[in-house]
Amino acid sequence: MTGFAAIRCQNAVMQWWFCLLHKEVEEAAACPNASRLGPYESRELAETAMERMGKRQEELDSEED
Repeated sequence: MTGFAAIRCQNAVMQWWFCLLHKEVEEAAACPNASRLGPYESRELAETAMERMGKRQEELDSEED
């Protein structure tokens, strides 16, 4: 890779998604947008996406009571 393509690739930011269909973290946007959460800046954030979403939902539910 040379020129602009190499620079662009070196400056690319890695993004991660949590796939709701496969229940796993994906490095690339392989599944449809409606079937995934993200993008996240790190694999760790993507891995804990469902847990964090559940906690937020519990907080919202308790506020409604």
